[in-house]
Amino acid sequence: MLGRIFTEQFAFSASDSVVVIGLGRFGGAVSQSLVRLGHDVMGIDRKEDLVQVWGDRLTHAVQADSTNENVMLQLGVADFSHAIVAIGSDLAASLMTLMVLTELGIKDIWVKAMSPEHGQIAQRIGAHHIIYPEADMGERVAHLITGRMMDFIEFDDGFGIAKIHAPLYTHNQSLAESQVRSRFGVTVVGVKRANEDFQHAQPETRVLPADLLIVSGPTKKIEEFARGEKKKR
Repeated sequence: MLGRIFTEQFAFSASDSVVVIGLGRFGGAVSQSLVRLGHDVMGIDRKEDLVQVWGDRLTHAVQADSTNENVMLQLGVADFSHAIVAIGSDLAASLMTLMVLTELGIKDIWVKAMSPEHGQIAQRIGAHHIIYPEADMGERVAHLITGRMMDFIEFDDGFGIAKIHAPLYTHNQSLAESQVRSRFGVTVVGVKRANEDFQHAQPETRVLPADLLIVSGPTKKIEEFARGEKKKR
């Protein structure tokens, strides 16, 4: 997996769509993860072979020149709320694509940077978030970009640890009362409350609406818990 993003802002709902430009290893991994999490994804790449690879996996996959503003307009890119520029080694194409996206008025643009200099230039042009895949790793990008998790680490065996906002149904209840472990198969390791020290979770630990939870368990189960989908007892 590729890509990590350290941000808690610009969360979007499952109804929002994302355009991913560049379907190499990074762009492909992020696109696939976003689709799995329930988002509509349009993938764009100049290379026909990559478009063919991802054609059946994404909502849409299009072979196009992302540096051409007219082409992007025709594809309806201006209607997307979020864009990820995941172009690999072509610095000029990355920055020109970013310029097109800013001209189209995309309000949330993420750019994969190949160097600190690339990242700095991208920010000056108008990127809202910079991703450094060499330092970070795509499953985590999808989780953080959706705003469900504030931090996420997945290990090779499908086990993960995440920092999330306390789901609604846990509010004003103890962990014993909400029965998180038996209902979701995850363990709340600790609770962080504003202006207070981190506390290790106990059955009697009470969760307040503004609390942050440190949760461990199988990745898919953490995803379910983070979505706040209340399961039947």
